[in-house]
Amino acid sequence: QVQLVESGGGLVQAGGSLRLSCAASGRTFSLYTMGWFRQAPGKERAFVAAIKRSRGNTYYADSVKGRFTISGDNAKNTVYLQMNSLKPEDTAVYYCAARRSDYEFSVHVYDYDYWGQGTQVTVSS
Repeated sequence: QVQLVESGGGLVQAGGSLRLSCAASGRTFSLYTMGWFRQAPGKERAFVAAIKRSRGNTYYADSVKGRFTISGDNAKNTVYLQMNSLKPEDTAVYYCAARRSDYEFSVHVYDYDYWGQGTQVTVSS
């Protein structure tokens, strides 16, 4: 059993920054990968970034590469998403996700086993 809780969303101007947090509880020892997805109105949930818990490897969607940074604190069972140079197109509900498999990074929603409730990020122009 795993629970994920996101925090840190809000309203910012274009070019600004936000830092999202995701706290995991329960059987966190079984989690190999943690990541972030986002869903804008009228669009499907899309991959943003992921990190492997053991080695710290990271993977990013092309749309956020160079602007967003994912990191983790295993002692706190928490993953972070630092978002810089935000654009209006970054506006979405951001979801924390966790995966038990460690074969390779996945960008697919169906490959992740646990999900948070989401936190709203709005970027104004």
